[in-house]
Amino acid sequence: MQKDLENKFADLEARIGHTFTDRSLLEEALTHRSAANELSGRIADNQRLEFFGDSILGFLVSHLLFVCFPEAQEGELTRMRAALVDEQNLFLIAGRLELGTFLHLGKGEEKSRGREKRSILADACEAVIAAVFLDGGIRSVRGVVRRLFGDSVAAALSGNAQDYKSELQELVQSRSVPAPKYEMTGTDGPDHEKIYTVSVFLEGLPVGSGSGRSKKEAQQAAACEALAALKP
Repeated sequence: MQKDLENKFADLEARIGHTFTDRSLLEEALTHRSAANELSGRIADNQRLEFFGDSILGFLVSHLLFVCFPEAQEGELTRMRAALVDEQNLFLIAGRLELGTFLHLGKGEEKSRGREKRSILADACEAVIAAVFLDGGIRSVRGVVRRLFGDSVAAALSGNAQDYKSELQELVQSRSVPAPKYEMTGTDGPDHEKIYTVSVFLEGLPVGSGSGRSKKEAQQAAACEALAALKP
């Protein structure tokens, strides 16, 4: 049984992009209060982590938007951030991770299909973000947020005229290093709704990754992520 649980967590860690040193944090992030209540508080639920994860996510998404949209004013940035971290988008991200299959629910929530409830899945997504931060620090959670929210940022970029590839090229040239190289690292979805994933490399090292509905869109998203990582 313990081995099955470890394998299950390993599968989720691969989807998230972070391997936990302390898996009890991940277990807590996936424990709904209904399960904790049934065990009379002998296990911790994910409410505290959800509270903390909300703040971490707001900060990291704000930084990503600040870098990717240098011409945007406060109001526009606020609206984009709200859309990226709202319950619906968190629910969609949780769905891609299949978080529902990993949740520890009480019998009542299990019967009422709690694994499919938007609020429960969105809260669990925020709790997982907090767990990654507590386990691996800011660098680890920054990478996870970029990975999980890549499609959402790509969607925002699709309506923006900013040329992030050119901006990245200029930044690289100013530092006298070789030009960035883009490689397609994956595709997902049916042919009529295919999502492309592209990584950008500097001197052979990955500095950004992004997804989009075209290779060009994915490259722009990857360049935007690289700018967020390289700029002070």
